[in-house]
Amino acid sequence: MTGDDGAHNKRTRFERATHMDFDLSEEQRLLKDSIDGLLADAYDFDKRKLYMKEKGGWSRTMWSKLAEQGLLGLPFSEDDGGFGAGGVETMIVMEAMGRALVLEPYLATVVLSGGFLRHGGSAAQKAAHLPGIIDGSKTFAFAQLEKQSRYDLFDVATSAKKKGDGWVIDGEKFVVLNGENADTLIVTARTAGGQRDKSGIGVFIVPADAKGVTRKGYPTQDGLHAADIAFTGVEVGADAVIGDPADGLPLIERVVDEARIALCAEAVGLMDESLSTTVEYIKTRKQFGVAIGSFQSLQHRASDMFVALEQARSMSMFATMAADFDDARERATSIAAAKVQIGKSAKFVGQQAIQLHGGIGMTMEAKIGHYFKRLTMIETTFGDTDYHMRRVSEAGGLI
Repeated sequence: MTGDDGAHNKRTRFERATHMDFDLSEEQRLLKDSIDGLLADAYDFDKRKLYMKEKGGWSRTMWSKLAEQGLLGLPFSEDDGGFGAGGVETMIVMEAMGRALVLEPYLATVVLSGGFLRHGGSAAQKAAHLPGIIDGSKTFAFAQLEKQSRYDLFDVATSAKKKGDGWVIDGEKFVVLNGENADTLIVTARTAGGQRDKSGIGVFIVPADAKGVTRKGYPTQDGLHAADIAFTGVEVGADAVIGDPADGLPLIERVVDEARIALCAEAVGLMDESLSTTVEYIKTRKQFGVAIGSFQSLQHRASDMFVALEQARSMSMFATMAADFDDARERATSIAAAKVQIGKSAKFVGQQAIQLHGGIGMTMEAKIGHYFKRLTMIETTFGDTDYHMRRVSEAGGLI
């Protein structure tokens, strides 16, 4: 194949992905109406502040409602008790959760931990853990980040050493989303090789109350909760391993890519609501006897926010389609490109929203500041804009 042929094939794949029909099916529209209606009734800003005060910073009652509507079982196969939905359905749910600024651990439990079980779990592991996720009786957390690892998923110092048929895990993980309250942990640990080797990484299911597990929980700046977790001689059986204990990185990368896609969709929902809230504010806020929204300069800024939002929305849709790419490199590059645009748009929309609100936007009482905080956290989760820009550049650009 010549260089021109390769470039042509890459353009063809990109054009095919970007010219797909994004109209929702009847079932998808019903899903959107269902979750929008649920959150409109149960998740206004005042109720969110009450949920934040509950144990772990989220509502068990709300979690049960998500389960009752089948939202916790969406991505799992019908054979496993779920609904067999795909990436578009997850995008719909995450956008809605972004608009409502939802606190509950959907990303940690369903997208991340559920993703490991869907893509790598054995039949026995699925049978043991998926029913609890689907009915809302169990929550999970993905313990991956280490002090030295930054955004590199392969940088793993936590060790897992063989002991008989099982394993002994030692190490520390940091900023584990929902780690404070999760019933079960999905843990990355090194089974062989050096700290930054891409082989020799395993994925393990660890009960959160296992002997040797110590958790220190705390709130994050966006109102969610995380934990630093220490593993000291934690023993697990052979059945705790998800997939190949010597070659777990491809599974980790695939699941984290799906989490990045979900975060992109959540960010679109956050930006959408930020824009709506800001436009409503400048229509009603008066200065010099007139609404400030009548000033042309502010209208231009609101228009620029809309453009940034629509750019982000398009790339979120593209990332959702890219999840089905067979080639892992193409998939990763496409999702990295989406994360770049999401990061840029989130920063712009968030900053403009705060500025157009003025001093009130900086207060805890105004919801717009909470939207900006969550957007800021999403920008840095699983790689910030600069990190993903480098990935796209090293891959030779968007596929």
